[in-house]
Amino acid sequence: MATSLSAGSALVQAPGGVRTPPRKTGADVKRRRRPHLVATPLRKKGVVTVPQDIRERLDLQEGDQLVVAVEDGRIVLTPASIVPDDQAWFWSPEWQAREREVDESLAAGERGEVHEDGEALLRALADQAGLDVEEIRRRADV
Repeated sequence: MATSLSAGSALVQAPGGVRTPPRKTGADVKRRRRPHLVATPLRKKGVVTVPQDIRERLDLQEGDQLVVAVEDGRIVLTPASIVPDDQAWFWSPEWQAREREVDESLAAGERGEVHEDGEALLRALADQAGLDVEEIRRRADV
């Protein structure tokens, strides 16, 4: 009598001794079409396990922070980067918009003004801001 092997086996022994590839289940077909999607259960207190291969690909470690958001009816987890308070200004939307402007200007071949020394730079900045260089020095205690 022929025996059937599990669907995970390389070949399945069908009645009559004919060996055939295992039949694909619905889960197998979905996994093949969308290999990047993995189901994980929601446990008590809302605990979800991020699969190991995803943790490895994103270099996530125990204790890392994740930002949780709802987008188009989906739960989206994004690794959070902790920015020190003294660097938060750089990541503000306004500053990042200026950074993009500079990047675009540089990509277009535009270059800013080059100053001979720090004094010339200070004078140019003061002129641009409509301030007196001596007033800037007094404020900065330079």
